[in-house]
Amino acid sequence: MINKAPVVIGGVFIAYLVFVGVTMTVYEPSPDDRPWEDRQEHNARQMSDLEFGYTIKQVNQLLGSADFVEAKQSDDGNFKLMYYRTHHQKSDSKTTKDECTPLLFKDSQLIAWGQDTIAQYMELPVLLGLNN
Repeated sequence: MINKAPVVIGGVFIAYLVFVGVTMTVYEPSPDDRPWEDRQEHNARQMSDLEFGYTIKQVNQLLGSADFVEAKQSDDGNFKLMYYRTHHQKSDSKTTKDECTPLLFKDSQLIAWGQDTIAQYMELPVLLGLNN
C-alpha cells in the first residue's frame, strides 16, 4: 500500500508557495499600511501628481489618511486643511505639522497646497451663525 501523505503535503506546500509568490508580486499596500518612512517618501513623490479640483476622496486614495485635519466654514464655502507627512525634521517618533505638506480643499475640491496654504486658510473668516 502506497502512503499518499507525502504527495498531499507536497501539493499543499507547493500551493502555499504559489499563493505567497502571487501575493508578494501583486499586493500593493495602501499608504496607511506603510511604515512612516515609506509613507513619507510615497507622499513626497505623489505631491507632483496632484491637480487642482481633485476631491478629498481622490487625494485619500493617492496619499492615504491625512496626519492632521483642520476645518472651517465661511461665507465662501466649507474649507478643510489636510496635512500629509512629506519630510523629516527631527527623530522624536512623532509626526508634527512642520514635517507635513498642507493641502487646502474648498467644498471638497483641492484648491491649493504647499506652505503658503496655511496662511490662506488662516485668513478665511469663520462663519459664526449657521442658518437652518
